[in-house]
Amino acid sequence: MAFAWKQAGMSYNKYLSIAAQAIRKSLKEQARATAERRSQMELKYSRWENGKQGEVKFLGTAPQA
Repeated sequence: MAFAWKQAGMSYNKYLSIAAQAIRKSLKEQARATAERRSQMELKYSRWENGKQGEVKFLGTAPQA
């Protein structure tokens, strides 16, 4: 038996993203605002050489609501 998200042709990460979005939309206003703030993320990258961190580069941020 295959999973429904596989049969729909999506990845597990996409499935989780859709499920989390549905849960956030079902919350009351106060809890929804808190949950939406937690869902924001940013992506940073830095190269380490000889045990020292190099320059930090920001690769992207989540779109602001």
